[in-house]
Amino acid sequence: MKKNVLTFGLISGALCSLMMVATVPFSDKIGFDRAEFVGYTVIVLSFLLVFFGIRSYRNNVGNGQITFSKAFAVGIFITLITCICCVITWEVLYFNFLPDFMDKYAAHVVEKAKASGANAAAIQTQLQQLKKYKELYDNPLINAAMTFIEPFPIGLVITLISAAVLRKKAPSQPAQSPLAAS
Repeated sequence: MKKNVLTFGLISGALCSLMMVATVPFSDKIGFDRAEFVGYTVIVLSFLLVFFGIRSYRNNVGNGQITFSKAFAVGIFITLITCICCVITWEVLYFNFLPDFMDKYAAHVVEKAKASGANAAAIQTQLQQLKKYKELYDNPLINAAMTFIEPFPIGLVITLISAAVLRKKAPSQPAQSPLAAS
């Protein structure tokens, strides 16, 4: 299981990380709303490797058979590796290359609030919340935890669906009568 999980988990994590590096630095230029859509699309696409990892395990290791629980275990380990890769990539990007990310995001949120007709008090409340988020994001442990919980639910859902779809029990053997054995 280890080789299969590592192979598919690292491929999935590399895909997610590569796309993050290619898109996140340009979030403010393409628009944070579009960037969010692209980000979640990339997360879903990278987690499709959970399905292929479970299927590979079933076909190559399980001789065409796998229980739901074993399929879930394979899938959740692939998901965890992918999420860890996402966290590492985000930590490197955020703390080394995007020191003004939260400031640009805050400006976007304020612009969006003004365009929707929000009053000054509502905008000020949003600014205070964004300031608190920035303080939280500046703590690497909290930043890592918040980053981890963003893709994990998607991976969990894909793992559950894949495990349910791919489970395959061994064909049952017909019971032999005592007379046939003699």
